[in-house]
Amino acid sequence: MYDADKPLIVQSDHSVLLETDHPEFEAARDFLARFAELEASPEHVHTYRITRLSLWNAAESGLEAQEVIAGLDRFGKYQLPQNVRAEIWDAMARYGRLELRPSGDGIVLWADDPLLLREMRSHPKVAPLLELLGPQGVTVAKGQRGHLKQALLRIGWPVRDLAGHAKGAPLTLSLRERTLSGRELELRGYQQRAIDAFWAGGEAAGGSGVVVLPCGAGKTIVGLGAMAKVQAETLILCTSTLAVRQWIEELQDKTSLAPDLIGEYSGLKKEVRPVTVATYHILGRKEHRSLLDAQDWGLIIYDEVHLLPAPVFRMTAEIQARRRLGLTATLLREDGREGDVFSLIGPKKYDAPWKELEEQGWIAKASCTEVRLEMPPGARQRYAEAEEREQFRLAAENPAKIEAVAEIAQGHLAAGDQVLVIGRFLAQLEALAQALGAPLLTGETPFSEREKLLKDFRSGKDPLLVVSNVANFSLDLPEASVAIEVSGTFGSRQEEAQRLGRILRPKEDGRPAHFYALVSSDTSEQQFAILRQRFLTEQGYRYRIVRYGEETAPSAGALVIPLAEARRRLRGGAQDV
Repeated sequence: MYDADKPLIVQSDHSVLLETDHPEFEAARDFLARFAELEASPEHVHTYRITRLSLWNAAESGLEAQEVIAGLDRFGKYQLPQNVRAEIWDAMARYGRLELRPSGDGIVLWADDPLLLREMRSHPKVAPLLELLGPQGVTVAKGQRGHLKQALLRIGWPVRDLAGHAKGAPLTLSLRERTLSGRELELRGYQQRAIDAFWAGGEAAGGSGVVVLPCGAGKTIVGLGAMAKVQAETLILCTSTLAVRQWIEELQDKTSLAPDLIGEYSGLKKEVRPVTVATYHILGRKEHRSLLDAQDWGLIIYDEVHLLPAPVFRMTAEIQARRRLGLTATLLREDGREGDVFSLIGPKKYDAPWKELEEQGWIAKASCTEVRLEMPPGARQRYAEAEEREQFRLAAENPAKIEAVAEIAQGHLAAGDQVLVIGRFLAQLEALAQALGAPLLTGETPFSEREKLLKDFRSGKDPLLVVSNVANFSLDLPEASVAIEVSGTFGSRQEEAQRLGRILRPKEDGRPAHFYALVSSDTSEQQFAILRQRFLTEQGYRYRIVRYGEETAPSAGALVIPLAEARRRLRGGAQDV
């Protein structure tokens, strides 16, 4: 059976090919995003992969196997391969067959089939974590709840954790009706749905999991709303001291908590209070791990959970009785540990598509442009003679990027935009800051100076700021509407998403956001750029391609426009470049 009018081809290796030029592209893309992972996104055909973990997350969200199969049949050019059909049924049917349930003072592993329970009891990776086989299930060894969940996932049997959570020390708090500045505070519909999905009525099925929302969509508000549901002492873990301070500001501005109930636990301060905000880095150090037991925490919030470091994973395995909320813009991890997030923090509870929130006006409309530049002859020769890893850095630090950045920034500044120039390599950023006459913010910038630079940017005093990888997360700059990326971390999809997120806060005047990625043509950087863009492509964004200095006519198929036209539009203050 073949239907040329359909947009999908599902292959027996569980990959899915989607035509981007098809009229049903967006409908098929949104359908696939519920249970498949985007792998590649060139101009005309995107490649997805159906994995067990993606199917288990879908099952947790309420999606059923028959819905997945019916959709693939609806959009598919060919009949769904039988092995893929069978794998979807098998994987999604496995979710929920094993459960962790409370039993007296302990926990048992329950199965819907006694033979399945015996199979788990005899598995060499699972058996050491279990004890007595009884009529209600197998007793879980004390302290092994998290490790058991990891082990079961790794052998292909995800377990639903219904063993419940400790209530924690009570703490009364609520969200303010108005912020301290007098602005009305009302939860958006998707924020309330995210909180409700996490809480799940306070039943055993709730209280642990991950909420996925784009940067600028108010993940922090979701965290505060979860705290208001739990009504217990809370530990909040963040990526940096700057993020810690921003959480504390949000707690003071938007909740009823008195300032003396909120503590900062970082490299600068060591305060343990009913609500304590700490960094992952300090918690990963042995001398500070007692923080996990310093209070009777009823909730632990993991901000930017996709960046959770390995030491905190290990500690999280030991604290499964605490409620856990992960907040992130993407579940992608470059180390491949998405399964550990699923096991130890919890399955995905809520995910709002970026484009859907954009259409509703909750995040800014954004256009993405890849600017390809030739390398000067001398730089190109050094690139050709260099080792592979050094080639990437030489391409990233292409000196031709300085002129292109200056030209793009000048046009947007003239149009009233506030511009971030983001990169990875310090020498390159220093050269850019000097050439642009702009301030530079890096991880080495003293905290007091960093706060001044951010204040000057927010006020519009310095509407152009050059920033290092510290901009990848935790920079709250709602005024920024343009980001120019000059270098990145190889093919990091999560980094690309975080950087776009810096400019997605909706602007009061409704102006759109613009994201530029500067890439050296015909180099390894160009290949990595394709990898970096995959996640955002899955979210519905398309990258235009501009060839710097090219004077030829545009190619509609590749969405290419010559930079001469780009210059004209920029100088005229045009918004679509």
